[in-house]
Amino acid sequence: MSADDFLRDSPVRDISARVSDPTNPELMQMAHLDRDWHAETVRACTRLAHSGMEFLPAQALGAAGLQDLISLPASIDEDRWLILTAQHPKEFAGVAGRVLGLLARQRMHVFYYAFDEASRNLGGFNEIAPFLDVLIHDESPLAAAGQAGLPARCLAIRRSWVANLLPWSVPFNDIPEEKILFLGSRLGYTAHRRRQIEFLQARYKDRMVAIHDHSVAVSAHHQLAKFKVSVCPEGRMFATPGMRFSHTDRPFWSGCFGMVPVCEDSKPGGRLEELHRLRLILRYAHSDLRDLARACEEALALSTATRRRIYDHFNHCETVGAVMATAIGDWYGLTKPATKNDPRVPAGQLAGETSRVA
Repeated sequence: MSADDFLRDSPVRDISARVSDPTNPELMQMAHLDRDWHAETVRACTRLAHSGMEFLPAQALGAAGLQDLISLPASIDEDRWLILTAQHPKEFAGVAGRVLGLLARQRMHVFYYAFDEASRNLGGFNEIAPFLDVLIHDESPLAAAGQAGLPARCLAIRRSWVANLLPWSVPFNDIPEEKILFLGSRLGYTAHRRRQIEFLQARYKDRMVAIHDHSVAVSAHHQLAKFKVSVCPEGRMFATPGMRFSHTDRPFWSGCFGMVPVCEDSKPGGRLEELHRLRLILRYAHSDLRDLARACEEALALSTATRRRIYDHFNHCETVGAVMATAIGDWYGLTKPATKNDPRVPAGQLAGETSRVA
């Protein structure tokens, strides 16, 4: 079906059959938030834009859609890209290699935005690796077997998570409340995080609000713009092993919503460190409450102009659609020149570490 039809039906689609215990309200709430999250990734794919390419309307595929795609003859008038995200390749594990092989005969390109480090975290990665044209994963190097399985044409990009939302979808708030939002996740609500929340609550009292739901509903995005500062866990101290080695999208959401992202430096280096160097996020030393307070005070004191610069950068450069469109353009060898008259374009755009397979 068309991606637009998929997005229209998504909020009312019954997902109870995909939940281990649909009678558990907490599990159902997490499932609905996950559905929101993945739907926004689909929405981003409907709005891809690049100065050197035209993107035709996107389609959303399930298992039946893949069968239809296999039977679709190759086109001489357009290039077709199959976009896989997150853990979705698990849904056709065991037959993925055969399916992608059939699609390759029809000159179908395959883009996998894994978010996490998929060569270790996705069962069956080695099955799909030989058919990938673009792979984006987190900043950890691929496992040797996964790296060896990628074809020479594959553009592999090591880049932390970004915001899976439409840029500029939340208007900039010129006069936010002088409050701090702890934008966490239920998976990251460890003793380490609880200690920081309790410290901030004792220091700032009603000026500090904590959210640690599984995710944030799309309908609630605009409500977060009322806060000036967002304290965002990186993911390095999450309770689950898979998330412990991943950045999260919280800092990127926060920047897009107009908040000042404050992040713990629980892993040195990487793109978050580069963002910190450019004053697009603020960082504090791991488990150092005094330094956490310093970073929050610094964030609360930032001017509207500085917050606007942060907001413009994240919306322009740190969303799924922007990263995808740029990666596809890079695969074709196209350039995406900055628009000099667009005030939203920051002076220095950040890029992930990119490589072709040798």
